[in-house]
Amino acid sequence: MSNVIVVIGAGSIGQAIARRVSVGKHVLLADLRQENAEAAATVLSNAGYEVSTAAIDVSLRESVNTLVQKATSLGDVTGVIHAAGVSPSQASPATILAVDLYGTAVVLEEFGNVIAKGGAGVVIASQSGHRLGALTPEQNAALATTPADELLALPMLQPDRVKDSLHAYQLSKRGNSLRVMAEAVRWGKRGARVNTISPGIVITPLAKDELSGPRGEGYRRMIELCPVGRAATPDEVGTVGALLMGADGAFITGSDFLMDGGVTAAYWYGELAPK
Repeated sequence: MSNVIVVIGAGSIGQAIARRVSVGKHVLLADLRQENAEAAATVLSNAGYEVSTAAIDVSLRESVNTLVQKATSLGDVTGVIHAAGVSPSQASPATILAVDLYGTAVVLEEFGNVIAKGGAGVVIASQSGHRLGALTPEQNAALATTPADELLALPMLQPDRVKDSLHAYQLSKRGNSLRVMAEAVRWGKRGARVNTISPGIVITPLAKDELSGPRGEGYRRMIELCPVGRAATPDEVGTVGALLMGADGAFITGSDFLMDGGVTAAYWYGELAPK
């Protein structure tokens, strides 16, 4: 039986981390669209990786369960890379909460039940979660620990409180990092670790949607005015993912790594501060 690395969301970031951590292992690539998984599988298999594919809708628990069953049938699940999500320009607040918040919680719950000893997970959150104002300790605890199937019923997530897609996205991504803190305690009982990465603007097809969408001007401004002065590449996120999933990151769990070129720093203390 192989060691299995599960990649949920077969886009550029998921692939970049997978390339760094999957040598000699079996990669199970899952995506909402089977054709996206197949396209990524072709690239990785041509580069020498052993790959299988699956379709998944993370907003449906039974779909996540089916993926868990497929993964465990291939071998020991030693890595989970959760990079699936929808951005503010792509979806309604309700869909963002269902996919980005609830879907992540379900993935962490279900794979946390099967992750192998010595295994590690990485969840891709976002710089957006760092631009939301402080929540109350009660709200933090609710996002971190409410059973996944009760999450979307929380008062703070109802349509009268979450009125636009950006707010839904920021709450979801803040929720992802809080959820990972709580899950790190449970994963630790199995001898496994899990962390979040909160990237800034990474040049992927999703980012190109945003740059050409209604928020494009704001995105270009972030790139121009951030301390680093450019967007990131998926491979740079891959480098952090490899650290967190590998032996060099063995003491790191329940943490969130903000890598945004300094956008958040400039938002709170620099030229990107809200007027």
